[in-house]
Amino acid sequence: MTRQAGSIRNRFSSGISALVAGLLLGACAAPPQAPPAAPRQAPGIPVYVKPDNTLKPGILGRNERMIVYQPGPGDTLKSIARQLLGSEELDWKIADTNGVSRAQPGQPLIVPLQPLNAVGVGSERYQTVPILCYHRFGGAAGKMSIAPDQFAAQMDWLARNDYRVIRLSQLTAFLQGREALPQRSVVITIDDGYESVYRHALPVLRKYNFPATLFAYTDFIGAGDALSWSQLQELAKSNLIDIQAHSKSHRNLIERLAGEDDTRYRQAIDAETRVPRELLEKRLGIEVRHFAYPYGDANETVLESLTRHQYQLAVTVNPGGNGFFAQPMMLRRTMIFGDYDLDTFKAKLQTSRPLAP
Repeated sequence: MTRQAGSIRNRFSSGISALVAGLLLGACAAPPQAPPAAPRQAPGIPVYVKPDNTLKPGILGRNERMIVYQPGPGDTLKSIARQLLGSEELDWKIADTNGVSRAQPGQPLIVPLQPLNAVGVGSERYQTVPILCYHRFGGAAGKMSIAPDQFAAQMDWLARNDYRVIRLSQLTAFLQGREALPQRSVVITIDDGYESVYRHALPVLRKYNFPATLFAYTDFIGAGDALSWSQLQELAKSNLIDIQAHSKSHRNLIERLAGEDDTRYRQAIDAETRVPRELLEKRLGIEVRHFAYPYGDANETVLESLTRHQYQLAVTVNPGGNGFFAQPMMLRRTMIFGDYDLDTFKAKLQTSRPLAP
């Protein structure tokens, strides 16, 4: 599977000129032989698309896997994605497939209709998705608190450098090998549920239309400097903040309390995973299927409880990016601390790794 996936992008990048030339020749009566392909051509991957004069203007040819489109004046990747893929937010598929950042009039583009490389494996590197972890915004200086203008600068840098902030839920299909993700995908998560998320983080996320996942532990809601239920409801309705579970009490789930035998420990872990899911779903009208381990720790008892309560993804605080082979219930997540400058932040964005020799 690795060799097949690794050859796909190279084949399309090197073969696009030959492919388009074949289209323009228009030999409909007897389709020509496929243009020369890269070695180890994967079976079932089309390299010839039959031209069709009945298609819409700009479309040179199509089959069930792709469209070859010649942009005209005023076309952008977003407008092409809206026309041919149904949403301008899918412009990344065209950009990644063709290795371009914008449409050029007269320069044909491949518009993929099906995933061409769903697992993100290239000839030399494979894709990894970093999940960033924040806690507090503003307030007293400290490692777990980031200044609002610092957070804004980080989000601005992501936007200006073609990173795509995706929802945590989008990882599910990627980990199952069903759907590709943008090459520079990043996930933003926020732990605990401090009120500063509403006051400082939400306006920045709205400015850039960046989604984020908020992991709240339910014993904290409405206490001290925590978010209130009404604020959580507003966040849930924003279509940007996905609220998920961070346990009931934020205890370390792998440590037993004094006098806690096996039975009491299992009962406690059941409550720590079940109660936040039930309460958040009931109070906010949402679906809770993702979990953040307090302190990043889990064991077999915790994993079994999460599975029983139908969680699908869970995150640790082990740094690094997540390849297509990552364990869905032990996803890596990188802490972003308040003393990081912008260069340190950039270094945490691990979006690919070299293949082992």
